[in-house]
Amino acid sequence: MEAARQGGAEKYRMRIKEQGKMLVRERIQELLDAESAWIEDGLLARTLDSGLAADAVVTGVGLVHGRPVAIIANDPTVKAGAWGRVTVQKILRLQDLAVKAKIPLVYMQDSAGARLDEQFDIFLDRHHAGKIFYNQIQMSGVIPQICVLFGPSPAGAAYLPAFCDVVIMIEGQSSSYIGSPRMAEMATGEKVSMEQLGGARMHCAQSGLGDVLVSDESTAIDWVKRLLTYLPPAWDQKPPQEDSRPPRVTTPIEDIVPAPQNVPYDVHQLIEALVDGDSFVELKALFAPELVVGFARLGGRALGVLANNSKVKGGVLFPDSADKGAWFVELCHAYGLPLLFLQDISGFMVGSQVERQGIIRRGAKMLAAVASATVPRIAVLVRKAYGAGYMAMSGASFQADMVLALPTAKAAIMGPEAAINAVYYNKIQSLPESERAQFVAEQEARYAQDMDILRGASEFYIDAVIPGDALREELIFRFQLLEEKRERGPERRTMVIRG
Repeated sequence: MEAARQGGAEKYRMRIKEQGKMLVRERIQELLDAESAWIEDGLLARTLDSGLAADAVVTGVGLVHGRPVAIIANDPTVKAGAWGRVTVQKILRLQDLAVKAKIPLVYMQDSAGARLDEQFDIFLDRHHAGKIFYNQIQMSGVIPQICVLFGPSPAGAAYLPAFCDVVIMIEGQSSSYIGSPRMAEMATGEKVSMEQLGGARMHCAQSGLGDVLVSDESTAIDWVKRLLTYLPPAWDQKPPQEDSRPPRVTTPIEDIVPAPQNVPYDVHQLIEALVDGDSFVELKALFAPELVVGFARLGGRALGVLANNSKVKGGVLFPDSADKGAWFVELCHAYGLPLLFLQDISGFMVGSQVERQGIIRRGAKMLAAVASATVPRIAVLVRKAYGAGYMAMSGASFQADMVLALPTAKAAIMGPEAAINAVYYNKIQSLPESERAQFVAEQEARYAQDMDILRGASEFYIDAVIPGDALREELIFRFQLLEEKRERGPERRTMVIRG
């Protein structure tokens, strides 16, 4: 048994250490609570017949924050962590246990993929490797699945992180790709490095596969621990609650948010001025940063935050940020986290490039995700609340439970400049050049009066206009009112979205 716990041969263990990486059981030990109980199944798998310690994967259950968590961890010292016939059976077995026990599942992925010399025993049957991904899909939204890529995840195994709720990658160490650089060159003639093809930074900044980019393994494990403080053990249980803490940022909101609509500001400061101190955990920070998403606490309660970031592309929604928003809304909805939307948006991006990238189709995914979310939803109109962006950020027409506004908010189908150009283009062109600027200024001023949020409030189109110094307590109280909200959509087989 001790030999099985050691893993592969000494030379392979030394190689891992030389690379600055932890051994598989060291990773598990760092994740678990100190002196935690640990139940491991399959320790002796294939140890006698072939000497493949645990068949290159450690599977078991331990305690994190005092709560049970299932762990599937590749051992790269045994066959480079590649999957064999018993590896697959061990993974399937623990997936089944995690669902039955209703506990989160953490994948510690560091694998060379499938063993080609065992492909007949792992590829064709109902209980072969493909069922791992089938199970992940069935478990999606049932129990949290978190993946840390400690090394490679190639070919078919690349889909394992893709089916997880949150993926953490280590810069210079993680990689995921369908075909290796050598295979890509053979198939397409393209010469590309491993980092360019499937490295951690590329996936976290460009493809969107990665949600968190870290510098080392210990930080990656700390991220898993922190994420588990926001997620419930299973979909039908409540997220963990903590004591309320005052916000980290004490700057008045009026000093954070400039009244002029086109002056950018750091929306992270606004978030940190509202939520409990040091509770905001941003996800996909490098991917489509015009939309900021992450977990936080408000009065001790866990929730999800979506905020338009005016410092990046004016906070306009692009195809990637629409995908990002849809994913995050669905993630929060799956595990019962209320949603706070902080709107400062002039709409979706326009132009031929984004149309070719599917801005309508991908924007519809975000709209559908918001409309389908039955968890408590509160939208705060911070400044701009224009067009379809107002709907995508959970405006009143998309049936938010409550819609509030700061005094700086402006609501309209489009901003003054675009609206006046659209309505009065022919009139403007007919005027002498010397009179055009004054005419446009007059029309924009008149249009701006209609955009004033007090007009919307006076018609009861929104619920309340709240001064910045009262917004945090107002949100805490309103989310508390909605805590027992139970709502179902219409009965149907499934929704069809052109995504």
